[in-house]
Amino acid sequence: MGFIFLFIILLLVGFIYLLRTILKKQQKKISVITYAIIIAYVISLCIAGIGLMFHSSQYNQAVDPVDADCYTPFSGKHALSLFFYFVAFHISAVAIWVKGRKIPPIPLVLALIMLMIGSVISVFVIYQVSHHDTSTLNIYVGNDGTLYFIFAPLLSLFIGISLIRGIIIEERKNAMTRTYANTALNKINSLLSSRLDFPLWALIFLIPILLLSTIILILLGQDSNSLMKVFTETTTWAFSQKMHPPILDHQGHYLCTVAAKGNPAIVKPLRLGKRHGNIIIVNRQLQVANAFEQILSDLSPAIHRCVRYCYDKYGFNISIRINSVKASNVTYIVMKPLEYMFIFFLYTFYVEPEKKISKQYA
Repeated sequence: MGFIFLFIILLLVGFIYLLRTILKKQQKKISVITYAIIIAYVISLCIAGIGLMFHSSQYNQAVDPVDADCYTPFSGKHALSLFFYFVAFHISAVAIWVKGRKIPPIPLVLALIMLMIGSVISVFVIYQVSHHDTSTLNIYVGNDGTLYFIFAPLLSLFIGISLIRGIIIEERKNAMTRTYANTALNKINSLLSSRLDFPLWALIFLIPILLLSTIILILLGQDSNSLMKVFTETTTWAFSQKMHPPILDHQGHYLCTVAAKGNPAIVKPLRLGKRHGNIIIVNRQLQVANAFEQILSDLSPAIHRCVRYCYDKYGFNISIRINSVKASNVTYIVMKPLEYMFIFFLYTFYVEPEKKISKQYA
């Protein structure tokens, strides 16, 4: 999932560089409002990229919610169709924003069609991410995930409609000021100005271009109805029609758990405890770590998910290599500074910190 996030960042950097180059060549002046919209849109795409880091699992994968695993709002199998229109929309948006009606007629009509399709898709994306039912995941509460994804399609819809409206207004002005010596041509021109010309042609050719795009995507391995399945072949989101497998048993505090298996004289085990039905060795270090995670989750669920994601990614791989008493002893000692830091936070935010610590894994 880190690869996807990196790809999105690189795509945005490339997009900004291309936009900057085009604007320099065209010597186009940009208003403060336009700058603000562009920056807000880029930030919204970055936020969506971060959201995909925590919502990357497909509907048929079992996840561990405690480790910040959750389900993606888009089907990976059909994501190419969504990506195709995403790229086409942005190329069209940049072209129309920079050149306006100065684009040749056929490319202009094609760009308007892609803006229309992209705007409609944005509406479906908005609805898809507006509801995230996490009740079947036990751990999550509320509509977690929506804030990551909602801003990008909202701004995308606004940009699409604004650009189409701009072309309509510009086309009407040009048609109204244009005159012909021939009376019949003047009547046709008046008719076209009232019907808005290029946008009308875009509507006429919308279905044929959509069919052509679908054929191209089918040749690339997509289904004919991939644009529908990209939303429905998911779980926990608004259009989802799939059910996910039972959630995984949480692995827990990897390093503190293996550290507690060291020499009793060093790691000081207190008792046996239960974690998700499994018997584990409990010492103070493990209790403190679990209590700290709870306070972090209470104070900031978003930060907790980020920390948990990084820890699960690297902590588990380290812990499976710690398989001797001596290695557990070293781990326990190395974790001591963190234990003291956790204790400091617990004594800062809890009225009865020792009570909180002692009841862990009871």
